[in-house]
Amino acid sequence: MEKKLYRSQNNRMLAGVCGGLGEYLNLDPTVIRVVWALISLLGGTGLLLYLICIFIIPENPLYY
Repeated sequence: MEKKLYRSQNNRMLAGVCGGLGEYLNLDPTVIRVVWALISLLGGTGLLLYLICIFIIPENPLYY
C-alpha cells in the first residue's frame, strides 16, 4: 500500500500539517511542532512554509 501525505483530521492544532507529517513519517507530531516552531522563531520562514503547506497538502479524504 502506498503512503500519501495528507493533513490530519484527528491530530491537529491549527490546520493539521504537523499532525499529517507525523502520521506520514511515523513520528510524534509534538516533535514536528516543536521543530517547526523553532524554525519559525529563528528564521521566520517556518510560518510562510506552514501557510504554503496548508494549500498544497490536501486534507485526508478518509474522514469525510
